[in-house]
Order: sequence, then C-alpha cells, then structure tokens
Amino acid sequence: MNGTGGMPGSRSIVVEENFPHSPEVIWRALTDGALIARFLMPPTGFRPVAGTRFTFQTKAAGAWDGTIHCEVLEVVPNKRFSYSWKGGDDANTGYGSRLDTVVTWTLAPTTQGTRLRLVHSGFDLPRNETAYANMSGGWKTVVPRISPLLDDVQQAPDEGEQ
Repeated sequence: MNGTGGMPGSRSIVVEENFPHSPEVIWRALTDGALIARFLMPPTGFRPVAGTRFTFQTKAAGAWDGTIHCEVLEVVPNKRFSYSWKGGDDANTGYGSRLDTVVTWTLAPTTQGTRLRLVHSGFDLPRNETAYANMSGGWKTVVPRISPLLDDVQQAPDEGEQ
C-alpha cells in the first residue's frame, strides 16, 4: 500500500489475499449481487456487465447523501473485474468529500488456488485523505470477509451469470 506522507497526488490502496479456491469460485463471489452484499454492501441495480450503473449506500455526511455511484468498466471472466466508485460532494471536507476512483479486482491462479488483488485507485490527496485513510483499513477488513463465502459458492450449483 502506498504511504501518503501528506504529499499531494493520486494514491491507490492495494490488498492481496490468497484463497484455496479456483478463480471461477472467487469470480462468482465478486460478481453476484447477493454475495457482494455479504462481504461489502448491498448493491442496487448491479449486473456484471460493462456499462451497467449501480449504487451502494453508506453513511451520509454534510452535503453528500451517502450514495456511491458505480459503473462496471471491465469484465474479463475469472480474471479481471473493475468498476468506478464515485461519491461525496464538493462542499464537504474530510468524510464525504468528492471522490472519483476505480476499484479493480484481479484474479491469478496459483498452485494452491487463486491470488486475489484489489486495487482501489484514484484517491486525490489531500482532498481524499480521509477517504484514503478510512478505506485503506476498510478494504483490509472487507477482502478477508470473502473467504467464508467461498465454501458456500463452491458447493452451490452454478446458476450462470445474472
């Protein structure tokens, strides 16, 4: 993960985790709205199709209503999935300041399963300092929460894409 050092510029959060499951199993957890709700937040209007716009809802602050606006940017089944992550308001400082970032999940098969790499990029410092600090810790908690879902996914019959 990048350190901020209080310097202006764009920063990214990077979290990697190894799972003893195939990329296909992890892919399903990342692209199924009901499963996303279990490890992150419930998405509204989500489909794993490029161009799909969807939202997450979090705590409101100041002039921001707490809605995170997302758009699916890239879908490479079992390999790479990315979406925009935008929210906040220009009138806010600290929590709820304007945020225009991208979340990218990359899956790489390993001899023991899959390496999952999350990159949340585009934090504009110092404006997004609070979001960067909060989400740096948040993603470190969220990514491991995928693990308990994977045994359920592996045992469930494949219902195809939504």
